[in-house]
Amino acid sequence: MITAAVLAALAAACAIGSWRLTTARWTSRAPRPAIILWQSLGVAWGLATTGAMLAFGVQPYGIGVLPGLVAFARGEAPLQAWDPLHVLAMIAGLTALTVLVVVLIAAGVHALRARRRHRTLLALISRDDPGVPGVRVLDHPGAAAYCVPGLRSQVVVSEGALRLWSRDELAAVLAHEAAHVRERHDLVLLPFAALRRALPWSKVVCEAQEQVELLIEMAADDRARRYCSPRRLATALLRFGTAGAMPAPSGMLGLHASNVMARVDRLIKPAPELPRRTRAGIIALSVSLVTSTPFLWIIQL
Repeated sequence: MITAAVLAALAAACAIGSWRLTTARWTSRAPRPAIILWQSLGVAWGLATTGAMLAFGVQPYGIGVLPGLVAFARGEAPLQAWDPLHVLAMIAGLTALTVLVVVLIAAGVHALRARRRHRTLLALISRDDPGVPGVRVLDHPGAAAYCVPGLRSQVVVSEGALRLWSRDELAAVLAHEAAHVRERHDLVLLPFAALRRALPWSKVVCEAQEQVELLIEMAADDRARRYCSPRRLATALLRFGTAGAMPAPSGMLGLHASNVMARVDRLIKPAPELPRRTRAGIIALSVSLVTSTPFLWIIQL
């Protein structure tokens, strides 16, 4: 009973923390620690919520969640007789856990299929350009720039984007897209997309996905600033935002006109970074959330 209560309290704390994080102002000053904190809150919330129900469900066995599930799967008799509340908690916990796992797998499969189809399409309608080596160019008048993540990642720009940007601005955008590929931001977004599929009615979940999408763009901007002028990147974003740009295809990572101004303001008027101790504290909190929740699945309090 104590384990179930602790897991329920942890789930509530993660939900409140996620709600507060959607309005936090410090995240743009440290996008990478903020992304790590978002990921840890999501993992801990999912495990704590399902774990609380399962901990109450396996209470008749008198052991932890994971050992109790193993005993239940083996058909072992509990120490106490089942009652309707424990049976209901077991069904609810197993259903919630199954839904989360299935939705995550479905989101991954959907993304892989979309990228496979898009690579096939790119092979037919895009071309190489000596002026931008290693980049696929689409013969389209609209402005577009995005990457196709994966083991065979590709960076794609349109003919309209090549005409829109100067050489320095194009280099800044390509550095940004290369950061997405290098840091595998597609894997960062996948759990949030899956959670939104499972809970489309949740305002916090929708806002969390939007926040993480913006944060990975800011993190890629920070990586690009190592190789180009922040003002060049900001100018390229402004041109993109006012040119009637094309959205990135589903499953790809690319420039979005919706968050351009927030990124431009950050590039032109950068706020001071969070102190190193603060960033270390955020990462330590994230690690503790991720490690403590599975531990509560094993022990019996």
